[in-house]
Amino acid sequence: MRYMPHCILRTGQIYCYNNEGLEIPCENSGQDAENSIGAKWSSSRFEVQGDVVKDHLTNLTWSRNANPHEFPVTWQEALNQISLWNMEKFLGFDDWRLPNRKELRSLMSYQAKKPSLPANHPFTNFFLNWYWTSTTAAINPAYAWYIHLEGARMFYGRKDQYYLFWPVRVEPNDLLSWSGQEKCYDSLGKEIQCDGSGQDGDYCIGKAWPKTRFKVTEGIANDKLTGLNWDLCADVTGKPTSWQEALDAIKHLNIISWQGVKTWRLPNINELESLVDCSSHSPALPQIHPFKELKDGYWSSTTSYFETDWAWVLYLEKGACGVGHKGGKTFFVWPVYG
Repeated sequence: MRYMPHCILRTGQIYCYNNEGLEIPCENSGQDAENSIGAKWSSSRFEVQGDVVKDHLTNLTWSRNANPHEFPVTWQEALNQISLWNMEKFLGFDDWRLPNRKELRSLMSYQAKKPSLPANHPFTNFFLNWYWTSTTAAINPAYAWYIHLEGARMFYGRKDQYYLFWPVRVEPNDLLSWSGQEKCYDSLGKEIQCDGSGQDGDYCIGKAWPKTRFKVTEGIANDKLTGLNWDLCADVTGKPTSWQEALDAIKHLNIISWQGVKTWRLPNINELESLVDCSSHSPALPQIHPFKELKDGYWSSTTSYFETDWAWVLYLEKGACGVGHKGGKTFFVWPVYG
């Protein structure tokens, strides 16, 4: 039976910006908002159901209160509190989870800031702070991934530090894939049994990966999970570039029909993040991958709405989603199509 790829979520970005952060027409820019790749959001995406909100795009249900515990807690305290809430049937349900990094990222809008949530969202009591996910950072298992609601940046922090959390329930549909994490770790980074831990590796939520994820044909790797096609060489310029130079490099590839293809683009940040295997680091890719000339940081076509003279970057060594100043010749170019 043929494996059907799942769709990546759109970033929500609808405007384009130059290196100085000024809004420009999107036509022929090669930017995220021109291509609008991914599952489209609808105006009826969120439905308020009493004290919870159903996200019809992902099939996830969130507490309407984005900070129901009120106070920052350690990572383990967040997991413990959700376990307690399930015993108490918090808001009428007993299947709450700490969201994994893909689930929490699914709420982020890259055309919003303070908070980085979609326009007209129905959530209340949100704070511009870090929010824990259930996903351990493979590069240091004593750390876990968190996301900042001020601008959607995703990094990792020590599990004994104090941050907020936002519970979720119901398994998602196939728009969100498995993170790749199947092991669990305590707050010191020691591997533990997953059963009952409430961690990402306990649930392994999301669309399963195909047994052989990448199919290589003449210099191109087709990702059978997403349907995207990536250049086998993850450094087509041979040197770090500025953001506009990265966009221009893609235009040149299309002019010369690189690898016989004229539809290359600079991937948006969700497309880049789709490559990450949360069980791996240095690089944070599936262990069996075909890519060559891998670098630490890659430009996306997505502008940082928090500061529009910056753009989103995938830090491949860690698997983090951060930003870089557009004018700096600091990151690399990895083209995609399909």
